[in-house]
Amino acid sequence: MIDIQKTEKRLKTHLQTLTVTIGERSVRFPENLNKTADYIQRYFENLGLLVKSEPYDYHGIKVANIVAELSSGSNPPHLYLLGAHYDSVAGTVGADDNASAIAVQLETARLLKAILESEGLDLSVKFVSFALEEPPVYGTRYMGSRVYARKARKVKEKIDGMICLEMVGYACHDPGCQQYPFPLMFFDYPKKGNFIGIVGNHKSAKFAGELFNKFRNNPGLPVVKLNVPFNGRILPSVRLSDHASFWDRGFRAVMVTDSAFFRNPHYHLPSDTLEKLDYRFMAELVESLLLFFRSHRK
Repeated sequence: MIDIQKTEKRLKTHLQTLTVTIGERSVRFPENLNKTADYIQRYFENLGLLVKSEPYDYHGIKVANIVAELSSGSNPPHLYLLGAHYDSVAGTVGADDNASAIAVQLETARLLKAILESEGLDLSVKFVSFALEEPPVYGTRYMGSRVYARKARKVKEKIDGMICLEMVGYACHDPGCQQYPFPLMFFDYPKKGNFIGIVGNHKSAKFAGELFNKFRNNPGLPVVKLNVPFNGRILPSVRLSDHASFWDRGFRAVMVTDSAFFRNPHYHLPSDTLEKLDYRFMAELVESLLLFFRSHRK
């Protein structure tokens, strides 16, 4: 078990830096994208991880995916990616979307580094922070996740599973506050938005199930799983993040999410600010992710 209260405080510190000190992280402000990339890279480097910046060009703007690797040895049996985009939509500081995910990514890396050797874990985890995901880049080849997935397929990178963190900081507790896309509202899903969701496709069903089973061992964070056919094309709202870039390249990938605009009324609005987030909810997600990674022992 992690120290939930300390983790909450550290998550808040990341949100303060990303959404207040830096602010809007859209293509309107390339300097803020660069500041964010630098913040992430320095944090990983200070943890002692192997870190590299993978720059690319977006219409004359230099951006970069940040890749940090934590490994138990030279040839561990499993490689997982924990990914999140660090940009925000124009006009908002993007606390839930998607600074919450970057904060969870960073704190998961910190805690996993601390226990990797002491608990005899046997795996490799790449923490990939994607440069661009939001409009006007969404759906184009310039998405950070598309750039990474395209290269990973080309070099035949062996990825056992990609976990995409997409908006992971908002919870609601009133009955009926949680909405669903058609036709899921007719199924017996929770009416309160106090759970984290795992969304997988057909190829990722086994991986999604493994993640779900480990998450269920955390009583502090309810979890709901959804597997969709045809890479989610019959339910387009489940494709709206970086996991879809990996689905489309044939990798096993899942989205871990608070369900975005089906729960959070501040989606893509200036009101998506740090005081709207539930830091206990986020800290419990860090715990759930660690439960999954800690299950890979020598």
